[in-house]
Amino acid sequence: MFAMRDLPDRPTTSSARDEGDYAAPTEGRTRATARDEIGGVAVPGDAADPAHATEAVRAARDRFGRLDIVVANAGLGSGGSAGDVTDQAWGHTMDVNLTGPMLLVRAGLPLLLERGSGSIVLVSSVSGLVSSTDSVAYVTSKTALLGLMRSLAVDYGPRGVRTNAVCPGWVVTPMGDESMDELAVARGISREAAYLLATAHVPLRRPATAEEIAACCLFLASDEASIVNGAMLVADGGQMVVDVASLAFEDSNI
Repeated sequence: MFAMRDLPDRPTTSSARDEGDYAAPTEGRTRATARDEIGGVAVPGDAADPAHATEAVRAARDRFGRLDIVVANAGLGSGGSAGDVTDQAWGHTMDVNLTGPMLLVRAGLPLLLERGSGSIVLVSSVSGLVSSTDSVAYVTSKTALLGLMRSLAVDYGPRGVRTNAVCPGWVVTPMGDESMDELAVARGISREAAYLLATAHVPLRRPATAEEIAACCLFLASDEASIVNGAMLVADGGQMVVDVASLAFEDSNI
């Protein structure tokens, strides 16, 4: 079961009998077509609404008779430091980025525990590991999501349910595009150039694609990762291993 906002090139599905079975929309193919090819079920709704989480799980059970995987990926970004973030922005960010995944997991747990197996994947961010400026709500929510992952891994690992997290860096998605458009306007460059600028010091020198992050989720959810529990898969092109203090020397050709 996927609650997807930032993997737009993957179909939003309630379940899949084959963990590796997916189809991406391409030119001339709609999301509905891709969904139908794998027998997926779309359940539109508000990720922060408990009723939606319950309905999504019910749809998966009714369609497939079981639940094997829960991937909580719905999320949003909001700016502001602690001194100027509004109550509304803080609350909404926490509702979607933290409470929403907890609600989805809580709704799905009974079916996973009934089978005595299953996998939960929470999509956090490198912002759960380091902090960017003026992003107090987003950084806090993604950091707390890793705490939720660890708690689930400890509580439900003994009952056969694994929980892990993916921590992407920049990903080419609608949400990423919004940030890049702001950077592009400020620098007088194109969106594509903004992505390259934002990842200039990332060893791979590029952002991730939605498909690459989806592949990370599929790996953690699959039997190939059957021993992996309570882990963070950092999918950032190497961003987190860069010694930022050394960048001044690199730029100075010393």
